[in-house]
Amino acid sequence: MTKISALQKARAAYQPKLPKALLSAVKIEEGALTESVADQKEIKELFPNTYGMPILKFVKADEAVELPAMNVGVILSGGQAPGGHNVISGLFDGIKKINQDSRLFGFILGPGGLVDHNYIELDSKIIDEYRNTGGFDIIGSGRTKLETPEQFQKGLEILKELNIKALVIIGGDDSNTNACVLAEYYAAQKAGIQVIGCPKTIDGDLKNEMIETSFGFDTACKVYSEVIGNIQRDCNSARKYWHFIKLMGRSASHIGLECALQTQPNVAIISEEVEAKNMSLDDVITYVAQIVADRAAEGNNFGTVLIPEGLIEFIPAMKSLITELNDFLAADKDFAIIKKSHQREYIISKLSEENAAIYASLPEGVARQLTLDRDPHGNVQVSLIETEKLLSEMVGTKLAAWAKEGKFVGKFAAQHHFFGYEGRCAAPSNYDADYCYALGYTASDLIANGKTGYMSSVRNTTAPAAEWVAGGVPITMMMNMERRNGEMKPVIQKALVRLDGAPFKAFAAQRDVWAKETAYVYPGPIQYFGPTEVCDQPTKTLALEQGK
Repeated sequence: MTKISALQKARAAYQPKLPKALLSAVKIEEGALTESVADQKEIKELFPNTYGMPILKFVKADEAVELPAMNVGVILSGGQAPGGHNVISGLFDGIKKINQDSRLFGFILGPGGLVDHNYIELDSKIIDEYRNTGGFDIIGSGRTKLETPEQFQKGLEILKELNIKALVIIGGDDSNTNACVLAEYYAAQKAGIQVIGCPKTIDGDLKNEMIETSFGFDTACKVYSEVIGNIQRDCNSARKYWHFIKLMGRSASHIGLECALQTQPNVAIISEEVEAKNMSLDDVITYVAQIVADRAAEGNNFGTVLIPEGLIEFIPAMKSLITELNDFLAADKDFAIIKKSHQREYIISKLSEENAAIYASLPEGVARQLTLDRDPHGNVQVSLIETEKLLSEMVGTKLAAWAKEGKFVGKFAAQHHFFGYEGRCAAPSNYDADYCYALGYTASDLIANGKTGYMSSVRNTTAPAAEWVAGGVPITMMMNMERRNGEMKPVIQKALVRLDGAPFKAFAAQRDVWAKETAYVYPGPIQYFGPTEVCDQPTKTLALEQGK
């Protein structure tokens, strides 16, 4: 028997809040017809049955309509994010409210469970065990991509066998792209299967004007900010280390920016700014080293540096180097037989002059990671590069060079941290618990109203939950064409940090002060019980975006 903590017992009794409209029978208000964010002609041709649909909003209906029971399937797809269990709980409660005889089936370990016909019926006993808990362990998750007609047909077999009317896919941009492809396929086949998506990713890069935030971002950032705050308290106590902290976020720097706004570190690098300013690796190193030297001049030989996981890919010169390395290592047959002690020199001799100089400047360990750690497609696994160690080592080298020139740089000693998995399965904050429950509940109403190819949408979430706006957004509205594995494919456009957005502007207006002064904020752990101003606050990013 699984033992549960006192906190989990208390959280089990928490009833997530819902938008007022969802507390009664609902009807749909249709908004404007939509088009894709880019590449309209191509997307429309690929999705003729699900393109151009209107934005939907749920409002209170004058009277309830009796609906038949429906069987619904649910899939957790991709990396974990706090709140997934509450999406499923909201979906379960929603379909049961529509008709008590409705049933929910969970496919095991992600989309692969659909293809392999691996499932479990989720009843009230199972659901109640997982309410307001972190993780995806109720049915597990996986990264199988639903791309081929064979997969679609295999999935259709089990959906028909279980008499499932609709499938809810809970995932990030790739998973919801798959949901859109699947919705289009089943619509074209007149299979009678609806597909609804729910926006998940702690990275925060699945959002637009209709999807305010992806679930899990709030909780993960609060978890990371607590630990960053703890490190900063230690840093300010010992006063002898610079802490280089890498944070999740390969494709965007939303986590780094939010954690900076919450904790006020001495340095926070935003990848999108690095790319926009065409900064070199040396530019980034010089920027950090100058702050270290300036603080040393004030007698402060300590500090904190926040680094987004995907920084290397955003430095234009490094991106060029990685591209050339990929091509070179894929084509060169002699590299594998070169002795390890000579591999670096061999690579330098084969690269273009500019990329050879960059490669030669890298620390030995990072240079080896760029050449030896390949993914199944032969590409560099940049997520494995210890960017925090790369920056601290190169900052140390820069400071030593300045010291030889007679410049005062003080003492420099570094500590390294990477916060990733620590935030993915935390018990959801009240915000994520409420938001996720509302997303699942909204999905049930989208299904009841016969919709497919939509993503569940809950907006106005900086207001009290009763004022939240629930509805649906066509997934095709978010799509564009991008090159993937050498082919142009339809995908949901990632939302990067906007340098003209309110969150970045708020950060940029304060960072020079944070660099010089020790202005640390120590957020402490997530609070689940107490006054609303302590327990129910959204991220600073969302509050700033909405002018709160």
